[in-house]
Amino acid sequence: MINVAAESVRELPMPAYAYGLIGFAVLSLLLYLTLRLDRD
Repeated sequence: MINVAAESVRELPMPAYAYGLIGFAVLSLLLYLTLRLDRD
């Protein structure tokens, strides 16, 4: 029973590269906002 639960968790709702793209976009946005606010 535990093995079945572990197998279902391993299935990602999105492909792995989608998480990478989303993470990269979020970090880029935060870096952009930080640098932009720092300039003022």
